[in-house]
Amino acid sequence: MQKVNYGRILDEKLAQLKASGEKPALLLHACCAPCSSHTLLFLCDYFRITLYFFNPNIAPESEYIYRKEELIRLVKELGLDVEIISEDYDSAPFYELAKGLEDLPERGERCRKCIGYRLRKTAETAKKLGCDYFTTTLTISPHKDCEFINQYGGQLGEEMGIAYLFSDFKKHDGYKHSIQLSKEYNLYRQDYCGCVYSRRAKENG
Repeated sequence: MQKVNYGRILDEKLAQLKASGEKPALLLHACCAPCSSHTLLFLCDYFRITLYFFNPNIAPESEYIYRKEELIRLVKELGLDVEIISEDYDSAPFYELAKGLEDLPERGERCRKCIGYRLRKTAETAKKLGCDYFTTTLTISPHKDCEFINQYGGQLGEEMGIAYLFSDFKKHDGYKHSIQLSKEYNLYRQDYCGCVYSRRAKENG
């Protein structure tokens, strides 16, 4: 089966929006400031963006707070007219979905369940807010399963009646640009995905 070029799909969508002159509302799920940096700059001319910080996988709570604060600082220093909304810290749902999957490697079933949970919550929130689109910054990471993220996002969009913005933000040197921006703005770049299991794997690696 031929691999889907989600970067090309996104480029075509942005070209359509530019030609139409429309600037729809997008709820953009954000995992951290570094992953959001390039993504925000890449999309800000095409969408009215609201950032959604929802990551119950992150532990401990101090890490969650720090990542959120870095995201707020980034948006302010970029000078973007972007609202940031977030949920109160509650890691219980993540630990529930991770039961029995604790020892699996990153990109395995635990990660798919975690990402799926965050995507579903993003879609539900986008619909509640009346946004036109929803998507996530997660496809910028070379450590994440871009194919799964887009397939599941597309399924959620059809299920809930809200457009999912297909993406591969690694394209156009997106990941490289995010590293450059992280250095430029002195952003905190964590060395593990966020959950205790990814941190343990990093420490034992």
